[in-house]
Amino acid sequence: MTDFEIREATPADVPDLIRLVRELAAYEREPEAATATPAQFATALFPDDGDPTAYALVAVREGAVVGMALWFRSFSTWTGEAGIWLEDLFVEPEQRGSGIGAALLSRLAAICVERGWTRLEWTVLDWNTPSIEFYRSRGATALEEWTTHRVDGAALRRLARA
Repeated sequence: MTDFEIREATPADVPDLIRLVRELAAYEREPEAATATPAQFATALFPDDGDPTAYALVAVREGAVVGMALWFRSFSTWTGEAGIWLEDLFVEPEQRGSGIGAALLSRLAAICVERGWTRLEWTVLDWNTPSIEFYRSRGATALEEWTTHRVDGAALRRLARA
């Protein structure tokens, strides 16, 4: 029996999601990089028209949101199957070790299995040893032969003009 609940986020959870993302950015040593607004999250997660761009689970303990997992659907051209890309998983520091992170990850795996999706993937910073150990203890394997690349900001604009 747990004293917390894992559930799908609702529009009322957007302020807590923003707060947790900002806490994650501070933990990852880039607090200034978390510039998303509540309006952007509301549009992405709960659009007036069409499908959401992203989805979120929240962990609630004693009526407060204390953890979250933000994800979106991915697709493998090699297998022809969908999966989940976990963008962010975060549990408030004082709540860690209570099973919340494991429950969030387990729920994401269950979503994959329920929908017949074949992958649950994410990235983790190389220096984030506690998270790496947490993920490995749950069966995750580092894809060390793959390197994530990103184009953003001025480089993205230059590439768009090329």
